[in-house]
Parts: sequence; structure tokens; C-alpha cells
Amino acid sequence: MGRPGEDIRRPGRWWRRKSTPAKVEAYTRWSFHFMVLVEFVTAGGQLLGLLAREEHPGPGPTAVLMLLVAGHCVLGGVLASRALDWQRGRRAKPVRLLWALGAVTAAVAATAVSLVDHGRAGQDADGALLMAFVIVLAFGAGTTTLGLRDRRGTLACAAGFAAGSGAAAFASGMAAPGALIIAGVVLLSTGFVTSTHLLSLWLLNVVHELDEARETRTRLAVAEERLRFGRDLHDVMGRNLAVIALKSELAVQLAQRERPEAVTQMVEVQRLAHETQREVREVVRGYREADLNSELAGAKGVLTAAGIDCAVTGPAVGLPPQVQSALGWVVREAATNVLRHGDARQCAVEVRALEGRAVLTVDNDGVPDGADGPGRGSGLVGLRERLAEIGGTLRAGPTGDGRFLLTAEVPSSAPAGAGAGAGPRAGAVASRAAEPPVPTGLGAQTTAPVSADSGNEVTP
Repeated sequence: MGRPGEDIRRPGRWWRRKSTPAKVEAYTRWSFHFMVLVEFVTAGGQLLGLLAREEHPGPGPTAVLMLLVAGHCVLGGVLASRALDWQRGRRAKPVRLLWALGAVTAAVAATAVSLVDHGRAGQDADGALLMAFVIVLAFGAGTTTLGLRDRRGTLACAAGFAAGSGAAAFASGMAAPGALIIAGVVLLSTGFVTSTHLLSLWLLNVVHELDEARETRTRLAVAEERLRFGRDLHDVMGRNLAVIALKSELAVQLAQRERPEAVTQMVEVQRLAHETQREVREVVRGYREADLNSELAGAKGVLTAAGIDCAVTGPAVGLPPQVQSALGWVVREAATNVLRHGDARQCAVEVRALEGRAVLTVDNDGVPDGADGPGRGSGLVGLRERLAEIGGTLRAGPTGDGRFLLTAEVPSSAPAGAGAGAGPRAGAVASRAAEPPVPTGLGAQTTAPVSADSGNEVTP
């Protein structure tokens, strides 16, 4: 059995778990269904009021008309849902439903017009029948346009319904001015319903396009960072490897002639190899370090863009670089978790500089389902390992009131040799990088890099 109050919060959680495009799509779908309900209440209300009057066409014909209106509403709701899926490319075009809705709309219109006796049964009865006639035609035309993508087809559909209503009214014996008025009212009401449906579809498409654009921007940012990293590696490795290849070739030629300069060239190759290792480590370390100020600004911008009210407080200056780098990684992972694993509406990030330590807290109200214990995701495990290298700690978990709290504490004077930005093994790698290269029996002298011309001098 779940915790007390869990079932009450479940509908809200169902809604909060949806992405923004999914929320807008659900809102659009239920708006279409609400329009169908409005049609049934207004048209059905007119017919029920007709039965309450003394003068009416009779309970039998009125009941038949009410059943036709109810069937029209049901078909309209199903068509609206299927047409929305078709507009999003998830379903084939509901052609059969379109024809069925058109046939039922024509049946309702024909039945309503046939019951109008132009004042012989009473003006009120004729008014109720004509009102139901107009309402069904307007909503029928508006729902039909959901199955069209061509703007000209949409306008033609609205104009066709209006012209058909006027022709039907005139054929039933109504005078020409009255038939024109009916056609005008149907055209205005049809235009209103149609524009409402089309505006909802346009808004839904815009939201999906914005979401796709955001994903594309994220992929482009990742691709740009990969290109930058590859360019930096090429700049470092390309030059040094070219020189190493040249010197190795020169050393081979010298060794083949038993020249003592071959040892000197190999020592130079060794030095260049160690230098290349050091430069590659510097590139990777710079790539993996995180700046606290940049991460705080980036987290605030990303969360705000996602519709989350994000507040950042506290100083982020005056801390050692390795401490800022470690806390920057915490901010980055925490912001990612808020976006991916919950549906928060508020998030507060605070940096406090206490006596001898720096404390970072990230508090949000988007507790994911099933989050009963402390956070144990792979990202949080990596953060704990990263903070442990500089004597820091990390605590993360729900607080029991629908909120999730992440707290990171780091000594404000972390050891200088701790590689907070380079992963679990960065300390050992950094210490090995600081060691001078040990000659392997080839001598310790080094020479300046040779050029291609020096290689030509030994060629007989």
C-alpha cells in the first residue's frame, strides 16, 4: 500500500511527468473534446427546451433529432482525436471518419429543416430547431477542417457548409432573406470554430518545433565542443608527431651508418614524447574542468528556459580553483537531474562559504516517483568520488515534503594536488606528469629540434 496521500497526488504527478510538448498536446486534445461537449450541451439544450413547450414537432421526431445530434458529437470527438494524431504524423488520415461525420451532419441538417414549419407550430419552436441546425453545422465544419492541411480546402469547407445551409433553408420554404441570414450566421459560427481549432493546431506545432529546435541546439553544442576538442588535440599532437617521425627517421639513418648522433636524436624523441603526453593531459584537464560561476549561470539559464523558477544565491568567488571545479560539476549534475528525473517548478541553488569549508545546496520541488531513499544514480556516485578526492562529501535525497535536497561540502582549502576536474585517477596522473622524464640509458642531454635540412645532410 502506498504512503498516505500518494493517490491524491498521483494525478498531479501524471501531469508533471509530461514534457512541455506533451502537456500542450494533451491540453489541445481535451480542448477539442470540450468543444464537442459544448456542441452537445447547446444543441441538445435547444431540443430539450423544445420538448418542454406546448407547440413542438412531436416527441418522436425530436427524439430522433436528439439521437442524431448525440451521434454527431461522438463522431466529432473521435475524429478530433484521430485527426490530431494524423496532424502529428502518428496515424493515417481518418478518411472514413470524415465521410461519416459529413453524412451525419447532413442528416441532422435535413431532419432539423424538415421539422421547421415556418411559424405554424410556433416561432419559438422554429427558432430552437434553426439554432440546433446552425450549431451542428458550425461544429461539424470546424471538426472537419481538422482533417485538412490545405488552407484553401479549409476556406472552401467553411464556405460550402454556409452555402449548403442557406440552400437547405431556402428549399424548405424559407424566404430568400431568411435563407441568406441563416447562411451568414452559419458562416460566422463556422469561421469562429474553425479558427479556434486551427489556432490550437498552430500553437501545438510551434511548441513541437521549439522543442525540436532546442534539441538540435543541444546536439550542435555537443558537436561544436567535440570539434574544438579535436582541433586542440590536432594542434598539440600534429606538430609533435611530425617532429617525432622526422627525428625517428633521422635516427634510423644515423644508426644504419653507426653514427653516434643517433643516440642524441632518440633522446630528443623521448623528450618530445613526454612533452606530448604532458600537453595532451593539459588539454584533457582543461576540457574536463568546470568553472563554478559559468555553471551557476548556465544552470539558471537552462532551468529558467525550461519553465522552472531558479534562484541562485551566495558568493562563488574566493575559492580555490579545484574547489570551484568540483562544485561546478555538482551544479552541472544537479541541474541535469532536475531536468531529467523530476518535474520541478522551483529550484534554489545556494553557495555558502563557512569557516574552513564551502557548502553548495540545490533544493527543488520535483521529487521523482519512487524516490524513497537517498540518490544513488551513477552521476551522484561519480560526484561522491570526485568530491572525496579533495575531502568533500555529498548528500542527496528527498526531504519528505515533496522536495529533493542535494548538499555538497568541500574544504575551502583543498590540497593543491587534488585533481577535482579530471576524474578519479587524476591525482595519480597529475603526480606522474610532474615527474621529470627518466633517461633510459641513452643519456640526459637534449638537443634543439632538427629541421628537414639536417636530415638531408647525412644522406650520401
